[in-house]
Amino acid sequence: MTQGTYPAPPFSEQQQNRQPGLTEPMDPQPDHGENTYMGSGRLAGKVALITGADSGIGRAVAIAYAREGADVAISYLDEENDAMETARWVEKAGRRALLLAGDITDPTHCRDLVANTIETFGRIDVLVNNAAYQMSYDSLEDISDDEWDKTFSTNIGAMFRITKAALKHMKAGGAIVNTTSINADAPNPGLIAYATTKGAIQNFTGGLAQLLAERGIRVNCVAPGPIWTPLIPSTMPPEKVKNFGLQVPMKRPGQPAELAAAYVMLASDEASYVSGATIAVTGGKPII
Repeated sequence: MTQGTYPAPPFSEQQQNRQPGLTEPMDPQPDHGENTYMGSGRLAGKVALITGADSGIGRAVAIAYAREGADVAISYLDEENDAMETARWVEKAGRRALLLAGDITDPTHCRDLVANTIETFGRIDVLVNNAAYQMSYDSLEDISDDEWDKTFSTNIGAMFRITKAALKHMKAGGAIVNTTSINADAPNPGLIAYATTKGAIQNFTGGLAQLLAERGIRVNCVAPGPIWTPLIPSTMPPEKVKNFGLQVPMKRPGQPAELAAAYVMLASDEASYVSGATIAVTGGKPII
């Protein structure tokens, strides 16, 4: 698709009753680059571990990485059909796919993700910390302690644990790409727990880039704006889903496929002097 053909709101009012949501019920269907992304060997021979790779941004990155020549470990919670579809596209590109189901709020599972990737592929060259959890609330008082803790454990706690485990196996030339958000710089008050974790991710990325520079491992993050993924109908009320994306200058949500090139660039050797950066993919809305 081109800029003029991507779907724009209003969308049909829709809501899913489970998190992080499923791809199949979404209307319109997200574009993950299945029919458009063309690889050119920029990640040939590399191995990537991607969290939240069953759908949305994670699926788009997995497809792009595979078409660029990487084998992909696909971490996901329990969305079996979505994860198998991602694996199908990876294998269709001629690369190997490893499915890794489980809850990344469990520290043991975080370490197992890395151990299983190493056992299967023998290495990790690229780590993409992409999995996230969010829910909308009208007031701070509505957020329980458990909800706050779950958001932090999923979005930043798991990132710390998985990265720490992966670093034992990553060599010079490796790359870590974290998914932050436009909310790190322009927090949505209705997503205050999520937005706070996204600010932490951006800070974690900048600090880690400095810690790992001497080891030759680069660390960057991508800051998406509103992106059309299952997280939207599964965590927002139908009236907000209907007009999702109108808040940015392009007046529409981005499609997962529109982020893939940023993740490929940051993972590739072409970005050898890029570390500690935040790449904004926000539909024209500036970040500070």
